[in-house]
Amino acid sequence: MSLAVSLNGVRPDVPGLLRRHWPLLPLAATVLFLLAPLPAGDATASGKVGPADAASLLLVLVCAVQALRGRARRLTPLGVLVLGMPAVGLAVATMTAGDPYAALPGFVRYLQVFVLVPAAVVLLVRDAGEFRIAAGCFVVLALVQGAVGVVQYATHTGASYQGEDIRAVGTFGPGDVMGMATVVAYGLVVATAVALAPGLPRRARRIAGGCALVLVLPLVLSFSRGAWIATLGAAVLVMLLAGIRRALKVLLALGAAGVVLVGGLGVGSEMVAERLTSITQVSSAPDQSVTDRYTMWAAAESMWRERPAVGVGLKGFPANRDGHASLGLSSGSDTAGAGQGYIRQPLLSPHNMYLLILSEQGLIGLVALAGGWAALLVAGARRLADAGARRIRDCGLIATGLFVWQLTDFLYADIGGPSTVLTGVIIGLAAWWALPSPGGPAWSAGPAPEGSSGR
Repeated sequence: MSLAVSLNGVRPDVPGLLRRHWPLLPLAATVLFLLAPLPAGDATASGKVGPADAASLLLVLVCAVQALRGRARRLTPLGVLVLGMPAVGLAVATMTAGDPYAALPGFVRYLQVFVLVPAAVVLLVRDAGEFRIAAGCFVVLALVQGAVGVVQYATHTGASYQGEDIRAVGTFGPGDVMGMATVVAYGLVVATAVALAPGLPRRARRIAGGCALVLVLPLVLSFSRGAWIATLGAAVLVMLLAGIRRALKVLLALGAAGVVLVGGLGVGSEMVAERLTSITQVSSAPDQSVTDRYTMWAAAESMWRERPAVGVGLKGFPANRDGHASLGLSSGSDTAGAGQGYIRQPLLSPHNMYLLILSEQGLIGLVALAGGWAALLVAGARRLADAGARRIRDCGLIATGLFVWQLTDFLYADIGGPSTVLTGVIIGLAAWWALPSPGGPAWSAGPAPEGSSGR
């Protein structure tokens, strides 16, 4: 958390920070508890309540207490609408499901990730200084998980990939191969935004730039195509928003790091090249994972056409999959390595968040969720262009970069696994930036990063 504090240009005062920012402790725990390793050999562990989920519930409880005491941030009517609208779509999808009782766990999970956690983040993060602390937690998480992943690749103790136990998965295990790639990508986007942000101390920008370069390696070794695409898109957007000259410098540095790592040192060069090539092999020679993905996408679309308004109900995709999927769908994906034996994991989602929402919640759910995300994206972009928010532009770059990463990744993935709770935190940070409080500058600007008078 020292990196986040250094963004304000002051020495960390731990007792003082705890007194002033104690409501943020559950938020920091929600992020950092993902450092805890998952039990080996349990491929279903990702579907259970973990330490980070428990911390997110405490976060919501603290938010409720602070709101009752009048110490929470106030929301505009637009903020209430955007943050609360998904609950309506979720309630409709639950009540209209074929088995509402079976849909209830899905309702609770969606409510946690897309309503309660984002609202708690918006209400508890009072100023830019606290926003930077929260963002710094993502970098710490990414560095530790990335280090574990690199060791896994170097020592052949990672998840199984092409017959070798070399896939970097961090502490998430082979049952959640996207977990480490996701949190490392989050940290890389945050570090890139800080490195490019105008107005921050030069030392903080240099440290952040170094962190971004370091995180490239574990992201590459995750062999996650979706994470690569989302990270590239979000990073390029952040660079362009920060300025063309800065963007060119960072692109040159990242390009040089890639050449050294993959070309010069030969870090997974053949496998990385093969993985990159497979992205374009959709119709000519797709691998089984690509075939499964597109088969499940077609099944999700078929479910939506059957019930276009409300979908088949939350948690309804697995039960309806076989009735809508073609024979090209395999029975599951193979997982092994990283302390776990061979397990065949069933394919229970379409690996596309938008199609999952459309199939299970119909147009009502898609408009409620994706419509709110679009509103946040537009409002956030408008605030980035606002000269009045220039002093906290780093927060805007971080929020926009993380949010765009998430929305892009939703094209190739959906919620699932311990890192899912971070989706709620990211939506909350994006909403904090996009929806300024009517309470005035004290709730939005915070201490100036250069050490000038803060509020």
